[in-house]
Amino acid sequence: MELEGETTTKAQPRSYWRWSKQDFFPEKSFNNWSSYRYALSQTPARFKDRLTSRSDDTKELVELRRESENSMKRCLNWWDLTWFGFGSVIGAGIFVLTGQEAHDHAGPAIVLSYVASGISAMLSVFCYTEFAVEIPVAGGSFAYLRVELGDLAAFITAGNILLESILGGAAVARSWTSYFTTLLDRHPNSLRIHTNLRDGFNLLDPIAVAVLVIASMIAMTSAKRTSYFNWIASAVNTVVILFVIVAGFAHAKPSNLNPFLPNGAEGVFQAAAIVYFAYGGFDNIATMAEETKDPGRDIPLGLLGSMSMITVIYCLMALSLSMMQKYTDIDTDAAYSVAFQSVGMKWAKYLVALGALKGMTTVLLVGALGHARYTTHIARAHMIPPWFALVHPKTGTPIYATLLITIFSACIAFFSSLGVLASLLSVSTLFIFMMMAVALLVRRYYARGITPRANLLKLVIFLLVIITSSMGTSAYWGLKPGGWVGYTITIPLWFLGTLGIAVLLPQERTPKVWGVPLVPWLPSLSIAINLFLMGSLGAQTFIRFGVCTLIMLVYYVFFGLHATYDLAQQMKTESSRIPEDDEEEKLSS
Repeated sequence: MELEGETTTKAQPRSYWRWSKQDFFPEKSFNNWSSYRYALSQTPARFKDRLTSRSDDTKELVELRRESENSMKRCLNWWDLTWFGFGSVIGAGIFVLTGQEAHDHAGPAIVLSYVASGISAMLSVFCYTEFAVEIPVAGGSFAYLRVELGDLAAFITAGNILLESILGGAAVARSWTSYFTTLLDRHPNSLRIHTNLRDGFNLLDPIAVAVLVIASMIAMTSAKRTSYFNWIASAVNTVVILFVIVAGFAHAKPSNLNPFLPNGAEGVFQAAAIVYFAYGGFDNIATMAEETKDPGRDIPLGLLGSMSMITVIYCLMALSLSMMQKYTDIDTDAAYSVAFQSVGMKWAKYLVALGALKGMTTVLLVGALGHARYTTHIARAHMIPPWFALVHPKTGTPIYATLLITIFSACIAFFSSLGVLASLLSVSTLFIFMMMAVALLVRRYYARGITPRANLLKLVIFLLVIITSSMGTSAYWGLKPGGWVGYTITIPLWFLGTLGIAVLLPQERTPKVWGVPLVPWLPSLSIAINLFLMGSLGAQTFIRFGVCTLIMLVYYVFFGLHATYDLAQQMKTESSRIPEDDEEEKLSS
């Protein structure tokens, strides 16, 4: 009887709804204050270990996934991912930022801003697609950078991913409120609570909080159920978008395109850096690779297909708005609704507002799905407490990770305006995509234990030349927008750095299923464009970005470094006990 009872006890699964100290701080360094003091004394040695160590595909695909205790369900196909692409991207960016940036910076040339940011986004899509096919886990760019660039680079990126997730949800939720008031034929701020706080933080938004909570509750039920809801909402939104384009060009006045470049090329690229936010969200599809039935087929079809169509749609929508209304008259809060009202189609503004609401709802919905999966894998690596990595056994979704992002997003959405959020969000997004391009070049041209040290040194030098020359181009543009002498130095240096990789280094790894074409040229161009767009943002944005990064590093030194070091040591011990056939079985499942 005792043996039977003992067997029953061992088979009894742990409750999902738990929150003990062991769930948050299971690492040896946090057993007690004495252990923590010892861990802090070892900070330099541990930092060096984490700086030089790398993860690998098997660890990300097999070992870290065990931290979630339960598996996510493979239930998505290319059709789901394509609609997730539409649902995650088309929302507040096109409906709100287009009007804001056309009015303030680019004028009618906002269409060129969308072309520039669209090219940059597509280059990043190529990089994401190759990684997602090769390493189909929920971690997205965080997992990819852990494999290629190590823990520190992955952590800084992880911090920016969490920042992007939180601010992105807050920004879209704030926009949702603006369009909802337009639908009710009221002023965009009429449903917000006015206070005496500092400008930019003085309009409290309880509706944004409610929308975030509802979207997250749907996302927590199941990925497939969320996909069904997304299909319906995205289909409605697509009909509205087609109406906006057709009706917009039907009421177009070519005279509204003059002057086409009111603030010159500087205004175009300044706007491009902001409207890049409109393309954000496609990386959520990469985080769903773990729930995709056939990643090698479904991810390229879903990701590349949806983003190609979205880029064309954005350019047509931006052009139709610029031709309907003079850029100086464009409303910065509800641009399309007010533009249709100005051409005598007052009823159309309600249809546009409804479509915008549908679009922003799906952005929030897919964002809640994707951001939680990012957070899950970050927690699997113990960068944040592993409690957030737990997957619910019935829903197959990471409920705790979803709640983490939702709570922080709701707090920020309650206080902060869209203008405060958008630029900071853009710099985080651009930084992550730049790092992804660097990681892809490292993956193609460096293999641990195979690449000679001389070739590794060459790769590092060429990458530094590409990055510094790209930063130089961006800096020169900011200091002398009308100049040209500096470009005769920075652009040839970028070209020589890229050429050096192409000619002097052999590719160490060839993608098995799908790979980025024209390597190293396209990833190198992605680095250059992303850094250039980052340089087009204001100084205040970089101050906020620097402060946030500093906070992340402080957290890493006092917590993340020691948690990940302990996990790595634990995995080294356990890996020798797991037979290879068991690992293969877990990987296939």
